[in-house]
Amino acid sequence: MVVLTMMSALPTWAWKGDIVVSTPKTSLVLHANEGGSLRFSYFGEKLTSNEISQLKGTSMDLNQAAYPAFGQHDMLDLPAIQVLHADGQWTLYPTVDDVTTQTEGNATVTTITMTDKQYPVTLKVFYKAYSTVDMIETWTEITHREKKAITLKRYDSGHLAIPQGNLYMIHMHGNWNSETYPTCEPINPGLKVIRNTDGVRNAHNDAPEMMLSLDGKPQENKGRVIGAALCWSGNYELRVNNSSDNRYAHFYAGIAPQTTEYILEPKEVFTTPKLAFTLSNEGMSGVSRNFHRWARYEGWLHQGDQTRKILLNSWEGVYFDINEEGMFQMMEDIKSMGGELFVMDDGWFGDKYQRNDDVTTLGDWMVDKKKLPNGVASLVRKAKSLGIEFGIWIEPESSNTKSEFFEKHPDWVLQEKNRDLKLGRGGTQMLLDLCNPKVQDFVFRVVDDLMTENPEIYYIKWDANCALQNFGSNYLPANKQSHLYIEYHRGLIKTLQRIRAKYPKLVIQCCSSGGGRVNYGLLPYFEEFWTSDNNDPYQRVFIQWGTSYFFPSNAMAQHIAHSPYWNTGRTTPIKYRTDVAMSGRLGMELQPRKMTDEEREQSRRAINDYKPLRELIQLGNLYRLISPYDNEGIASLMYTNDAKSKAVLFAYRVQYLYNMKTPRIHLAGLDATKNYRLRELNVKVGSEPSPLNNKVFSGKLLMEQGLYLPLLKDYNSCVFELTAE
Repeated sequence: MVVLTMMSALPTWAWKGDIVVSTPKTSLVLHANEGGSLRFSYFGEKLTSNEISQLKGTSMDLNQAAYPAFGQHDMLDLPAIQVLHADGQWTLYPTVDDVTTQTEGNATVTTITMTDKQYPVTLKVFYKAYSTVDMIETWTEITHREKKAITLKRYDSGHLAIPQGNLYMIHMHGNWNSETYPTCEPINPGLKVIRNTDGVRNAHNDAPEMMLSLDGKPQENKGRVIGAALCWSGNYELRVNNSSDNRYAHFYAGIAPQTTEYILEPKEVFTTPKLAFTLSNEGMSGVSRNFHRWARYEGWLHQGDQTRKILLNSWEGVYFDINEEGMFQMMEDIKSMGGELFVMDDGWFGDKYQRNDDVTTLGDWMVDKKKLPNGVASLVRKAKSLGIEFGIWIEPESSNTKSEFFEKHPDWVLQEKNRDLKLGRGGTQMLLDLCNPKVQDFVFRVVDDLMTENPEIYYIKWDANCALQNFGSNYLPANKQSHLYIEYHRGLIKTLQRIRAKYPKLVIQCCSSGGGRVNYGLLPYFEEFWTSDNNDPYQRVFIQWGTSYFFPSNAMAQHIAHSPYWNTGRTTPIKYRTDVAMSGRLGMELQPRKMTDEEREQSRRAINDYKPLRELIQLGNLYRLISPYDNEGIASLMYTNDAKSKAVLFAYRVQYLYNMKTPRIHLAGLDATKNYRLRELNVKVGSEPSPLNNKVFSGKLLMEQGLYLPLLKDYNSCVFELTAE
């Protein structure tokens, strides 16, 4: 439970001027005079009070609108907020009334209250700065006392002004099976918009996160980089605007306004999603480490400070072919290889309609007694007898047209009046209307009934394979259908909050056709996410690289799969597959009885070597060393602990041509004064360890001179543990 310690409003003299929002290494400086507008002055490395005073009246003071409103004199800036008043007026002139601070856990929250003197519209802009990590969250509350409702046309979560220079932006682009490919480009004159209009899954195509390099083309471990993430799982819009005088760039983030005009009733409070942002002078990896620490230790990943178990998921092993004997066999196999958790995926449920493919039965969450005559309870007992945990798959937000649920509740799915249903996966899938409290109750009961009947279930895989296609809700009134994306998300959050209140220790994975919901709008309610439906290890090197920009390794599910892989046809050695999976939350997704003896032994070896270093890999400080996108033929990353006494190094060959230069890997995050002993992990079955095994090098040599690893064949890989002596 978060305890708020209230502090009185600051005396007038303290905010008639500078408002300083501080983290351990950064300062955000705003300027406000009572009755004047809120101005954005500075965001960067931490300033002294003397340095803050030196900003005033100079070109170093950005002096830009902090939360630009349509109609203000800063018309070179795009508005962060735009409203339509009841009388048809479009403009808003918010001026500062009050500034207060309060402490909240490890953070200080600054609240700036502004009102329009002609129209009774109030904005509260919040800045929450952490004392434990260089992270600031900002968001806005909007309310009014006009006689009739007003319309929110745009309502961004936050805005940053950035001095012009050699600026670059890095954003994530991709698709199903090819998520989070970093796109790096200079910030040229004009407006750049990154947008996703799917109301429930916003990370498959373009993700709601961005980095901004202030020192030219970004580097991994040096240079000033700003990172920002919109904590929202619905439609969004990120904008970077280069103003016409070439002095400033402006960054905005918020819910996409195109389909989400919000009718705000008198006295109703609308709260925008939070925008989290940070700055590091240690490059993109420094930004990543800030986000990872914030997520793990400040509540943005559920049970984020804990490690995750090694699991086997049944999906790519048997797909819908679920039966009791087969599940017992897979449990025994993962136990024999050192695993700790078995997860039964899709295909276990249905009564009138049996779930043998993806076109039927969603919504009918009763056990299929033809497949599992002794129910889920027998599987839980079997897992317990083996000394492992049991998990199960659900997709509670969807239904198929062929289901008992839809026959009983056809009005509980999203649908447009006077139009045919648009159907998703398998040509039969629809989203439930989570705007409706009765539907929220139903989705809660899916989990509650499972847990009530089987309280020893340890893990749930929560899937979401359907995009929002039917833009209509039977629950929302006609004049508020544009609230659909917002109310769906609110309903989902309410449901997840109820689940978490009753089952705080239950481990839940956020899956959405792979990485469709990898965002901080939902991760506070989940322990991990399914990184991608693509388990090809070669492509996973790239997908996991981009995902790590903002999300910590204990949340990244990474599975060992069969080879050749089904969607690429690529054949990869088992050592490569295990080494790639070991760099995050290790798991397996295959049919163990189809594995060769070599595959079993290599997997057993990987699991055995992974366990003692699990905490370091899953909770350690990430340093990305050589990017797979840099055309150097290899990719490399490493984790260190806070004391710099332990590290794990991963390296993968991603391209090889004969006589191709193999770069040295310059390690990072070590103590230059310490000596480190190298130990090779997951040594290839039938091979001797590397000549580097058991060698000792100083941290200085490892970082400055670097290691040469002879990865001289396609799909070569290696993993080393480093221990300070």
